[in-house]
Amino acid sequence: MDIPWGSEAAHKFATNVGLITSNGPNGHNIMAAEWTHHISYSPGLIAVFIGHKKATLENIHKSKEFGVSMAALDQNVLASISGGSSGRDVDKIATLKELGFKLEKAKKIDVWMPEGSAFSAECKVVNEMPLGDHTMVVGEVLDFSIGKKDSVIYHQGKYWKVGEKVEKPPDKDLELINSIVEKHRKK
Repeated sequence: MDIPWGSEAAHKFATNVGLITSNGPNGHNIMAAEWTHHISYSPGLIAVFIGHKKATLENIHKSKEFGVSMAALDQNVLASISGGSSGRDVDKIATLKELGFKLEKAKKIDVWMPEGSAFSAECKVVNEMPLGDHTMVVGEVLDFSIGKKDSVIYHQGKYWKVGEKVEKPPDKDLELINSIVEKHRKK
């Protein structure tokens, strides 16, 4: 059964906004990808999920490298531009620069990276796997930087920021839970 893009079911997920930068047959490009995940501490691996026919995926296939920046709270316009059109049709890097956004050349790979992101990483491809209507591209982190701003959250087709912390259960409840878990531990 499908979970269509923009559907009520799809809107129940809260994700991040990854800004994926690449260079290849479609020139320097940036796209917004809500399925961007840190999947290993050692080595540092990041997985991005990109539609099979996207210009960014074609660039990554050719170059075997990509940049990942987690959009910060004040980068909603940058993210909307990055996700609003295809790199085959629009030079989004030039568009962003003309609008006053600052991008810098990556240190270890040939891509532009947006300045002011919550986190940025330069990656080399270590694995690709088609999954449904997207391809999972796994990159090993070659270099990264940490910004001072929080990441934006994507939920219900809109950008959000983290709000109130949801507290864990009180210690007495955790003790009860742990005692019941121990009671049912498989031997």
